[in-house]
Amino acid sequence: MPVLAVFSGLLALSAAPAALFAVPAVAAPVVPPPVRPEDRAGDHLTVVVRHAGAERDGAYQLFCHPASGNHPDAAEACRVLDEDTRWGRDLFAPVAPGTDCTMLYGGPATAHVTGTWAGRPVDAGYDRSNGCEIGRWDRMVPLLPKLGVAT
Repeated sequence: MPVLAVFSGLLALSAAPAALFAVPAVAAPVVPPPVRPEDRAGDHLTVVVRHAGAERDGAYQLFCHPASGNHPDAAEACRVLDEDTRWGRDLFAPVAPGTDCTMLYGGPATAHVTGTWAGRPVDAGYDRSNGCEIGRWDRMVPLLPKLGVAT
């Protein structure tokens, strides 16, 4: 097609009434959709505690950076987790196999922590079945509730 013909066609389009090209206005939503937990930036943990006592049992959401959620002490839990986080070390690692542990029973309490911390997935179980597990639990206070030794 000759260039002059293309140019003439464009000229004809530009001379067409503006009403041919008008797009009716569409109302856009004014309010953004609600933020879901998985859409939030930062660290997010879900903590489920059982058999620790009526006032301690439950499922808690913890968001850090900034601290929020329904965790009973979100700010302190985030602060302690931040303080204990080290590059190349899994903060939520289980007790190493073959570790010698005292046969001290800390009670029937259990906890399960899932989510994301420091950009890494977390899926960790806790109990108080021996001295090593009690120590591991206690290092996670206040993320996990503070408990005494079972009598």
